Amino acid sequence: MRRAKVDSNQPEIVKAFRRLGCSVVHLHMVGHGCPDIAIGKNNITVLVEIKDGKKQQSARKLTADELEFHEEWKGRIAIVESIEDVEWMINNL
Repeated sequence: MRRAKVDSNQPEIVKAFRRLGCSVVHLHMVGHGCPDIAIGKNNITVLVEIKDGKKQQSARKLTADELEFHEEWKGRIAIVESIEDVEWMINNL
């Protein structure tokens, strides 16, 4: 199994979720398209794929494994690229 890649903005994204009162568990080592983290807030759990919004759009696309995972997942799943995305997501849970 290849080593999981972590986007450079993952630490700041995780910090933002925690600052907004979320619990966070890292999932990026699971592989097979599993999102990077799971967050919990107000008894709601959301799987979160983190992409680096500073990269070109083509570099932010979901991989084939990620696409398959997103299509098959029956629960909540989100993609965030910035602190603004995190704030919007939490305000709209």
